[in-house]
Amino acid sequence: MIKKNFLAPLMLLMVTMLLLVFAGCGQQPAPQQQSAPDPQVKDVLLATTTSTQDSGLLDVLIPIFEEKTGYNIKTVSVGSGAAIAMGEKGEADALLVHSPAAEKKIVDSEAVVNYQLVMHNDFIIIGPAGDPAAIKGTKAGDAFDKIAEQKAVFVSRGDNSGTHSKEKAIWAGIDITPEGSWYQQSGAGMGQTLNIANEKEAYTLTDRATYLAQKKNISLEILSEGDASLLNVYHVMQVNPEKFEKVNKDGAKAFVDFMVEPDTQKVIEDFGKDKYGQALFTPDAGKKVEDLGK
Repeated sequence: MIKKNFLAPLMLLMVTMLLLVFAGCGQQPAPQQQSAPDPQVKDVLLATTTSTQDSGLLDVLIPIFEEKTGYNIKTVSVGSGAAIAMGEKGEADALLVHSPAAEKKIVDSEAVVNYQLVMHNDFIIIGPAGDPAAIKGTKAGDAFDKIAEQKAVFVSRGDNSGTHSKEKAIWAGIDITPEGSWYQQSGAGMGQTLNIANEKEAYTLTDRATYLAQKKNISLEILSEGDASLLNVYHVMQVNPEKFEKVNKDGAKAFVDFMVEPDTQKVIEDFGKDKYGQALFTPDAGKKVEDLGK
């Protein structure tokens, strides 16, 4: 038989232990704060035309984007045709190109999404100061016609780039298929093509931005410009993550958004003014292509 003077302390001890157990159960461990993944480890593969690289524009924009977002841009600078092909295969995250007809195909096929107008400049026809084909002041089609008639040396990029596509459209517009020793193809980017044309004292078609950026290194002059057909339009877009699961969806969207932001558009508007006395591109976010150049 348990004595009363022993039972009371025992009961008190049991109640105390139960209270401690319940108190412990009622206290939930403080949740550990989940830190957002560091976007700096996330590379964004940008496939782009050579003109955005050769002009120096990306050298200005990419550091701003990386500092602002923490993403790392990995640039593949090729012709627009090759960049678009990368997008079709899901081998890039974002595209920045200037070949509207080819772009329409990948937009329609939904290989890309978030298709945004960014900027424009224009194409120009340049050649030696002596101008052996006498094209100075003529429109693009007339200039090409004269070059073919005189069999003056013409250097084409020949790489299915946006510039090459524009050149082929001009030839097609005057029903001429250029061929012969006078018509040469570099198979290279715009900067290298300018150097080849300069060495050969030849004519070529180029975007104005790359020409101005390389002008100090070459002697070729602008001989035909201002034709409405020479408008050069750039779009940015995401490769569709619904079709290609490996695409960096968030990083690509961040880049597209960045390119059309007012602050970025202002940088584009001012780019080149201090060095070349004129802007190399005109910002166009929010505009319609059909309204450009008006």
